[in-house]
Amino acid sequence: MSVLTALPVLMTTTVLAQNPQRGSAPPRPVPHWPDGRLNLGAPPGEKGVWTPTGIVQLAINPKSVNPANPNTHLPNNIKIEDVPFQPWARALHEAREAAFESDEPHTRCKISGGPRQFITPYGVEFVDLPELNRIYIFDIGGPHTFRTIYMDGRPHPKDLEPSYYGHSVGRWESDSLVVDTIGFNEKFWIDREGSPHTEKLHLIERFSRLDFNTLRYEATVDDPGAYTAPWTGGFLLRWSAGTELFEYVCQDNNRSLEGMVGGTQPVPRTSLIAP
Repeated sequence: MSVLTALPVLMTTTVLAQNPQRGSAPPRPVPHWPDGRLNLGAPPGEKGVWTPTGIVQLAINPKSVNPANPNTHLPNNIKIEDVPFQPWARALHEAREAAFESDEPHTRCKISGGPRQFITPYGVEFVDLPELNRIYIFDIGGPHTFRTIYMDGRPHPKDLEPSYYGHSVGRWESDSLVVDTIGFNEKFWIDREGSPHTEKLHLIERFSRLDFNTLRYEATVDDPGAYTAPWTGGFLLRWSAGTELFEYVCQDNNRSLEGMVGGTQPVPRTSLIAP
């Protein structure tokens, strides 16, 4: 083969090596249950979970110490400078960013509510139980917790005791799961950037499976205690085929030294007690 003949083949091979998506088979169609409902999990006989591809952000923040993967942004997603913080909330957000996650409850094995649930390590799994009119969301990298979404049309209770996950009711709008949640406590960050919230938080989440391998997550934050107006942000999650839930031991009051000091300090292994 001459050099001129081999050159196009070499160039094509190089491009495919740099971008493996090119030339690959198109994504499988979105799965549905026999009754026509969208399946947010694995088809029968398969395994898989939804995971963030690198760092994702509810609001784009290019100055963050955790730069987001640009491929996970939603089109025209809100920028952090456009989030309608109240003055105290903006100041707290900036202070949390400056602390580089050292104050985040997640590093102490606390439950991650709201959008933060979908940014926990190792992904999440949706378990749809139509006979119970409920959908459960299990997050793997958390303290053995799961979230319940009631799909039977019930209203929110009038007297809710605030909790990490709040009280969630859901409905289907075409091929999107829309979840309405109130009753949050203030003991977690709603995203990894440290965006604050109060017990007045009313969260509307929309889950849309764009194709077999892509889940669009969009959340509208309505919290008159921390923001001057509702705002909407979101990100994309990717399907991790063949993966399933495993036991992730995160004990109460455990401290993630890597998370609190930026991952540059070694974790001591001289004690039998988890640091």
